[in-house]
Amino acid sequence: MKYQNHIHALIQQDSSIIGREKYLNSAVLIPIVEVDNKEYFLFQKRSKSVRQPGEVSFPGGHFEKSKDKDFQSTAVRETCEELGINEQQISILGKLGTLVAPMGVIVEAYIGKLNINSLDELKIDTKEVEKIFIVPIDFFINNNPSEFTTRLELHPTITNESGDREELLPVKDLGLPDRYALPWRRGKHRVLVYKNTEEVIWGITAELVFELTNKLKEQIDK
Repeated sequence: MKYQNHIHALIQQDSSIIGREKYLNSAVLIPIVEVDNKEYFLFQKRSKSVRQPGEVSFPGGHFEKSKDKDFQSTAVRETCEELGINEQQISILGKLGTLVAPMGVIVEAYIGKLNINSLDELKIDTKEVEKIFIVPIDFFINNNPSEFTTRLELHPTITNESGDREELLPVKDLGLPDRYALPWRRGKHRVLVYKNTEEVIWGITAELVFELTNKLKEQIDK
């Protein structure tokens, strides 16, 4: 299929990220399914009992040393658990890349084809997944997301749950410039949103879709 052939050209090698251990390390799989010879991305809506309930995501989760030999193993394991399939039903097409989110999360993103004949073969884990849905890859090729921004600030002090002021960075004691005793701007953070789909696709998931479809466009135009 045309998109899967281009995806093989996108495989990238892992690169070193300084301070990786300070981040929450995770991996996701961007699943592709074929229905009537047409290619789709498969998304899942998170259940109300998990972190970030009700949001749209790709299958994935935290890297676990006791279970995973690498991040690709994480993506495959989580996909099997959440969608109810086995490893043999997943063909890894390549790695999209590494996304470092401003909230302290690293996401290793892989792309894989689900070797299934029907979505009915998927037995989703309802504890984690409320539902699944698919969107044609063509939709994302032909439609750009809406773009918004949020403002990020660094706060050297906070008010804790008890209402007490807690100093996180002792600016005065460390002899740092006085301006760092007040919140300072870190800049703006882009937020992408795809609205004309069954569910709103936004945030990290939208960033991954946008990155992949842009790379696909570059391959198609060559």
